[in-house]
Amino acid sequence: MDENRMTSAEAIVKCLEREKIPKVFCVPGESYLPVMDAILDSSSVELISCRHEGGASFMAEGYAKAGGKPGVVMATRGVGAGNLAIGVHTAFQDSTPLVVLLGQVHSSFRGREGFQEVDLEAFFRPIAKWVAEIREPPRVPELMQRALRIAMSGRPGPVVLALPEDMLKKQAEMSFGPQLRRPAPKPSTDEVTIIVEELNKAERPLFIAGGGIKLAGGEAALRTFAHHTGIPVVSAFRRHDVFPNQDPFYCGHLGLGTHKNILQTVDQADTIFAVGTRLSEVTTQDYTLLKKHHTLLHMDIDEDTLGKVYAPHIGIVADAKEGLNELLTRPLKRHDSKWSTERRKAFEKTYETTGADTQIGKIIAYLQEKLPANSVLTNDAGNFAGWLHRYFSFTDHKYIGPTSGAMGYAMPAALGAKLAFPDRKVISLSGDGGFMMTLQELETAVRYDIPVISIVFNNRMYGTIRMHQEIHYPFKVIGTDLGEVAFSKIAENMGAEGFHVRTAEEFKKALDEALLLQTPVVIEVETDGEQISLSKTIEQLRKKGGESS
Repeated sequence: MDENRMTSAEAIVKCLEREKIPKVFCVPGESYLPVMDAILDSSSVELISCRHEGGASFMAEGYAKAGGKPGVVMATRGVGAGNLAIGVHTAFQDSTPLVVLLGQVHSSFRGREGFQEVDLEAFFRPIAKWVAEIREPPRVPELMQRALRIAMSGRPGPVVLALPEDMLKKQAEMSFGPQLRRPAPKPSTDEVTIIVEELNKAERPLFIAGGGIKLAGGEAALRTFAHHTGIPVVSAFRRHDVFPNQDPFYCGHLGLGTHKNILQTVDQADTIFAVGTRLSEVTTQDYTLLKKHHTLLHMDIDEDTLGKVYAPHIGIVADAKEGLNELLTRPLKRHDSKWSTERRKAFEKTYETTGADTQIGKIIAYLQEKLPANSVLTNDAGNFAGWLHRYFSFTDHKYIGPTSGAMGYAMPAALGAKLAFPDRKVISLSGDGGFMMTLQELETAVRYDIPVISIVFNNRMYGTIRMHQEIHYPFKVIGTDLGEVAFSKIAENMGAEGFHVRTAEEFKKALDEALLLQTPVVIEVETDGEQISLSKTIEQLRKKGGESS
């Protein structure tokens, strides 16, 4: 165990250095100036100063999703903490390792409603894995290393540490423990035997692959398992890249507006092997996906996940990669390919829908054609994402999207992803509503020279809400229309490159040029608001609403 005398702030940065975490995102605050000063003196940790704490937290979350290491974000007291809470909630629902360091008021001011004072432990407890305040300087290494361990262990997630400003300047003898090793438990022999027996006797088994497989680095193990057993695979909500979409055993994505062919695949299955997924509301289509005729085998690294939504025939606590590799050592039956081939063909038919011929459909097709195979794609919340989810085939691409449905996510997350993967092309997709929420981080991209391509579909409305509005209250439009914003010109004024396009052909020219640039780019796409979703126009929604009323 290493021991050194240093300030609490220096000890915090030392912990980051020991875990080889090179980036810290923040909006500067006077309450944690000593930590910023210690980062300045560090040779291996860089501070990324952002324009808004929400953007900073999305950057840290996107960085963690891309690189596999904990993202670290800092903010000051109650006001900064409130602003970055959206990123904490996103990390919680997306199972992303995130360490949140929050400046807190002076210890002697606590309980007096001091300047910007908030009980940070109470504030964050419902949306974080663990929350604590460091009150004694000698405990800084212990609690920082505990925070990093909790963020990465089991089901990953956000942890929050409050840092009283007076504590940060105090010196103490600091004792550092060993570097973190992420636990990767294996299933027991009996558990493996039961799963093998159930899979072998199943006639139409189906694999639901979740983000836990990605977090465990188990994608290759899943491919081997599918090809070895002949079991088809569907991916959980916004986990498209967990399994190559062009693989003959891939049968679709369980997300918003899931095509009926994919739902039929699940319904026809007799045994569901769900791994690394919490079987969320969206994945399970409002908790209706699994029926009485399904035998559920559920494996996840978090014991609280098992049985939380559906009671499994057997629930196993195990690391996804370790669990799959352990199963591959057993005599697994090779299933008849007739059913999996049939369901693959049914999935391929989902590409043959009218949405492919729309403007956004053609844009997605061109992205498929032009982007390098190892590109990273992020997306915001919004109906435009339906085209990405339906028509983009993830092969070796990496996908980063918020299962929490947070608006304003895509562009800041893309900046974090680019910092994690500087040699890859990183593209974000947003609607005008979501992009406007964190538009200011475009200046951060310019200032730090982070060359991402941001595609903004501008229909001058909050499209998803407008869609629901027209379904439930046809013709009664309130609150969802937006004004004129020239995103391409704003980009240029911030020092980025801006393109304004009206057609798919104009988009192709803009993307070709953008891919050659080494600077942040915004491609603003004029989009017809009438085409409100992948499959419906506003007129069609209103007609349907009128018929049902």
